[in-house]
Amino acid sequence: MATNYAATATTSQRPHLSNNRSPADGVARTKILLLGLRRAGKTSIQQFLFNNMQPSQTFYLETTMRITKHAIDTIIPLEIWDCPANTTVESLGVPLAQFATIIFVIDIRDLYNQPISKLVEFIIASYEANPDIILEVFVHKAEKLQEDDKIENFRQIHERVSDRLLDMSPEYEQMQLNFHLTSIYDNTLHEAFSRVLQKLTEPLPYLEELMNVFCANSQSSKAFLFDINSKLYVATDASPVDAATHNLCCDYLNMLNNFMPLYKSALSSPDRHRQLTGASAPTPTLISTESSRTASLSSSSGKHSASPTPEHSQRSTLARNASTGFLHTAPPPVSTIYPSAQHDRGPTPPLTPPQTPPPHTLKAPPPRFYPYATTTMSLPSQAGTRGTTTITYHAITKNLALMALVPTTVFEERRGLVEYNVVALREGVQGICETEEEARGA
Repeated sequence: MATNYAATATTSQRPHLSNNRSPADGVARTKILLLGLRRAGKTSIQQFLFNNMQPSQTFYLETTMRITKHAIDTIIPLEIWDCPANTTVESLGVPLAQFATIIFVIDIRDLYNQPISKLVEFIIASYEANPDIILEVFVHKAEKLQEDDKIENFRQIHERVSDRLLDMSPEYEQMQLNFHLTSIYDNTLHEAFSRVLQKLTEPLPYLEELMNVFCANSQSSKAFLFDINSKLYVATDASPVDAATHNLCCDYLNMLNNFMPLYKSALSSPDRHRQLTGASAPTPTLISTESSRTASLSSSSGKHSASPTPEHSQRSTLARNASTGFLHTAPPPVSTIYPSAQHDRGPTPPLTPPQTPPPHTLKAPPPRFYPYATTTMSLPSQAGTRGTTTITYHAITKNLALMALVPTTVFEERRGLVEYNVVALREGVQGICETEEEARGA
């Protein structure tokens, strides 16, 4: 899948990328225009999603007085333009065709005439500049109203915008205008912005196919590929997204983000890093009784008969030892860890003293550490009965993580197979991300 995408994701086939290169880092970033009236919640949305600002802290944000550009690195590099309330098409300074999407924020409690007039102005201008531009409307601050009033106001805004566009020209009826009811006090904002991000992600079909294959082979009922920092899911499998499941995964990811720095691996310490990269430092070997169990489960399954490679066993052991708080660094003899390494090779050659490498020799970096965590809880199944489900968290890249819901019985019996499939999915996602970076000049 990654190979097919590599053949299509080239800069020449996506000419708009060459026009949106950031002068700061030279990366072709996808631009998002964030518009709305004063105090509509534009800046609080950006700070809440991408700077981990708490909702209570957004009360102290100053009013945006000039256009502010925010560079965001997720599955694709973004550049969000946070605009003041008096921004017009002429005052932007750049053509609207450079933006991939426009997000207009409307306070659900406002009088609708003024924001709707401004929204229609930008819709008409953007349609003339680029008919394929993505238009999103966030009806924000939904927590301020009761459920019935919230739904009624949302319906009125939707109808008034559609009627205004239809009165101006019938051709605007064909435009794809998406409305979302959002709030920073729940996960509705994450859900809405996730859908916006997915529309901008060109390798999304390949990521979704990877997720479908993982769920089918691991008997997972649902899986998300989350951006770790913003808690936006950049891809999921083909099954419908249930709001309760999405909220549960977001809350679990938020908890891990808060507590994971307390359980950093010893490999991340500066002293340990120097020992690993030093010329005379021994190569650490991590051992665990769980690694042999994982290897046996993976090799005994009918679909995967190959045993995990030493690198995979080492990474899996790293994750399990880190999750339990134990890290074994004293290496036993090589024949103890890999019994087949010295079979059928004749007599063991004599040991030679280690040679000091020349000063210009590059040191191999330590293996990358992929955090891993699980939790088990009781959830209602599709049949209406309650059963235990295990939520697994696996780091995929430095920005992405996989969260999957697996029946606890399946996870306990075939844990090695699930982890084997995670490794295969990680390699596919990393290949897609590397191809995307090359196409954008990252």
